[in-house]
Amino acid sequence: MSYQPSELRLQREAARRRASRRSTLIAILSTVVIGTVLTIAVTGAPGFKAVRQSFFSWHYATTAFPHVLSGLWLNLRVMVIASLLSFILGLLIAVARTSHSPVLYPLRILATTYTDIFRGLPLLLVLYLVGFGIPGLGFTWLTNSAVILGTVSLILTYSAYMGEVIRAGIEAVNPAQRMAARALGLTPTQTQRHVVLPQALRKVTPALLNDLISLQKDSGLISVLGAIDAIRAAQIDASQSFNFTPYVVAGALFVSLTIPLTRFTDWLSNKQDRARVQQGQW
Repeated sequence: MSYQPSELRLQREAARRRASRRSTLIAILSTVVIGTVLTIAVTGAPGFKAVRQSFFSWHYATTAFPHVLSGLWLNLRVMVIASLLSFILGLLIAVARTSHSPVLYPLRILATTYTDIFRGLPLLLVLYLVGFGIPGLGFTWLTNSAVILGTVSLILTYSAYMGEVIRAGIEAVNPAQRMAARALGLTPTQTQRHVVLPQALRKVTPALLNDLISLQKDSGLISVLGAIDAIRAAQIDASQSFNFTPYVVAGALFVSLTIPLTRFTDWLSNKQDRARVQQGQW
C-alpha cells in the first residue's frame, strides 16, 4: 500500500504554497514600484543628460574596455599572489600567537606587535611607506617595481587580518580535541597540524573569503605607485578623453569579479550554519 499524506498535511502544504506565492508577488510589485520611482527621479534630474554623457558613454566604454581589461589581468595576478602569501604568513602569525611554549615567547611578542601595527595602519599609508620608502634606501639589490612593492604592501596588511581570523578559529576549537589527541600519543606539533588547524580553518573559511574579497578590491590601490592596473588604465583613458566612462568600466569589471565570490561565500556560510544546526551545535 503506497503512502498517502493526511488531509491536514495537504492543507498545510497548500497554505505554505499560497504564502510563498503571495510573498513573491509582493516582492516583485515592491521592486517594480521602487525601481520605477528611482528611474523617474534619476532621469528627471536637471543634469541627467550631462551625467549620462560623462559616465555612461558607449563610445568611450568600448574604447577603454581593452585597456582596462588588460590592467585587470594585473590586478588578478596581484590578488592571487598576495592572497596566497598573506594566508601563509597569517597562518604562521596565528600559530605563533596561540603557542604556549616559553621558548616561542619572543615570536609571540613579535607576532602581536606586527598584527597591531599593520591592522592599525591604513593600506594606502602602507603603500606609500613601502612604495616610496624602500626605493629611497638606495640599495641596488632592492626592487623598484611598483607591482612588486604594491603586492608586498598588500601582503603586509592582509596577513595581519588573516592571522587574527585564523587565531580566532584556533581558539574556537574545543580544548577537549587537544586533550584527546595528546591522550592518543600525538605530539603538540602533530596535534596542531592534524587536529586543531583542520578544524580551525573550516570554521573561519567564510571569514577568510571575505578578506579575499576585500583584497581583490584593494588590489586597485597599487595604481597610486604607478602600476598600470585597471584603475590606472581607466585614469589614463579618462585623462585623454575628458570622460569618466572608463572608471565606470573598471568598476563594472571589479564588481563582475566580486559578486560571484561574494555569493559563494554566502552559500558556504549558510551551508556551515545548516550543518551546525543538524549536528545540534546551536
